[in-house]
Amino acid sequence: METSNVRQRLQQTIERARRSAGERRARNDEATRAFNDFLDHVAVPLFKQIANVLKIENYPFTVFTPAGNVRLMSDRSADDYIELALDTSDAEPRVMAHISHSRGRRVVDAEQVVGSGRPETLTEEDLFAFLLKELEPFVER
Repeated sequence: METSNVRQRLQQTIERARRSAGERRARNDEATRAFNDFLDHVAVPLFKQIANVLKIENYPFTVFTPAGNVRLMSDRSADDYIELALDTSDAEPRVMAHISHSRGRRVVDAEQVVGSGRPETLTEEDLFAFLLKELEPFVER
């Protein structure tokens, strides 16, 4: 293969990769803004409401809000929690939930996409339905 042909195709590949990275950064920035808005106006208030109702029902849970995510954690075990965060590691950003639940010494960890996964289309009802389903193992006795 000729050196000029190799160089030309390699330059095209580099340019395509740069363009793709720029588009991915723009998508991630937009998704981060949408997710932060969703956290502030929907997720954190809903997590707090759920924690309050769970405490009334004698299931003590606390809400933590570290930067960029929200966590509903059992006061009885630090291994029991549901955490919501934005995953920007793939081509398309998506809202993910990390669920950790302990049974004796065994801890079960899972990650799931919440709703459609797109932060700009995720609704309060989508999140609430997801949380109700995922809370079942925490409240069964």
